[in-house]
Amino acid sequence: MNKMQTVTAEEAPATPKKKRLPKKKRWGIMLAIPLLLLAVGIYWWIASASVVETDNAAVKQDIVAVSAQVNGPIIEVAVKNGDRVRAGQLLYRIDPAPFEVALEEAEARLAAARLQTTQLRTQASGTGADIVGAQADLEIQQRALSRQQALLKRGFTTRAAYDDAVAEVRKAETVLADARARSANAGAALAPGEQPSVAQAQAAVDKARLDLSRTIVRAPMAGSIANADRLQVGQMAVQGVGMLSLVRSNAAWIEANFKEKDVGRIAPGQKAKIKLDAYPHTAFQGHVESVGAGTGSEFAILPAQNANGNWVKVTQRVPIRIAFDGKPDKPLIAGLSATATITVDD
Repeated sequence: MNKMQTVTAEEAPATPKKKRLPKKKRWGIMLAIPLLLLAVGIYWWIASASVVETDNAAVKQDIVAVSAQVNGPIIEVAVKNGDRVRAGQLLYRIDPAPFEVALEEAEARLAAARLQTTQLRTQASGTGADIVGAQADLEIQQRALSRQQALLKRGFTTRAAYDDAVAEVRKAETVLADARARSANAGAALAPGEQPSVAQAQAAVDKARLDLSRTIVRAPMAGSIANADRLQVGQMAVQGVGMLSLVRSNAAWIEANFKEKDVGRIAPGQKAKIKLDAYPHTAFQGHVESVGAGTGSEFAILPAQNANGNWVKVTQRVPIRIAFDGKPDKPLIAGLSATATITVDD
């Protein structure tokens, strides 16, 4: 048994040894790995040095709060949330009845003012005729007085008749003075050009007509309807209170808030890449349109007061407006989170 084991052990083939790489190749591989890592690090450092990036960015769009310019109950609603409208399209209508009555009253006052003006002009014309008549009567009485004076000198008339002629002349002079006074008053009541009362009444008519036209509320621009929940028939529209919001179509941009240390490297016209959280697999191209005129804290309702003993330096951010190149192929919604990367030219 031992002999068979010995023979088997002797006849068993030897285990082949693993071939080892040459020493030079081993050193080459060992050096290649750190060199590759170093090259990648250098490339990343160079590439990152030419860009600035922030995830403090969002999609912005022009949003208009459409409010009524007159007060009144809503009698018709033509849109709802999500509708797309064109500029000038009907949004809702306010009850026009009170404004129609106001317009009729204003038109009646205008007609009365015009009638009064016509009467004043007629009166002024009549006073002119009165003056002419009074002047003619005065001339007649003066000639009669002259005859009585000549007859009195020759003794062919009485002193009483002469005194009566003198009294008639004085009376005619008084009538002429009254006619001239009435003419002056009538002329003063007539202003050159349009009468003030007529102009005031016409302004009231224009105001009433304008208020009536404002009972029809139309879209000031093309866009999408939002926040129209309060827009219900019977709801009271109050002047200056927004009844719905209108988001402008095809006018989106990115507002990216970069740290103040990066703002010095950003200038209008630089290329930008935009990624939206809503579309993680899509990159949008854009460019810097403008650099904000102040940090966000400067435009806050209560700006920070740093002139105190508890001041702590906080890195400020400046809003950068980035415009899209061309029309994005994805629907953009105001407020979507974004990441903006700007290629700077140092």
